[in-house]
Amino acid sequence: YEDNSNQIILDEVLSRFVSLPNVLITSHQAFLTKEALENIAEATLKNVDAYFSGKELENEVCYHCLENPKECRHVKTGRCF
Repeated sequence: YEDNSNQIILDEVLSRFVSLPNVLITSHQAFLTKEALENIAEATLKNVDAYFSGKELENEVCYHCLENPKECRHVKTGRCF
């Protein structure tokens, strides 16, 4: 954490949001709860298990398929990698 409250905001979009009376900007700390960390760990372990078991990767984001949809392995096999 760094206190930058004495510095000028250089981001135009963020500056506009800050100037609005109906906008409240907070730091993103929601992930730092017991429940969230448990969910992150559970999803990670499920992904690793699925990868090594050759199963479909539920959370996979395939950029290869976006570049060349005709040769999308994800459609055929349920996974790109």
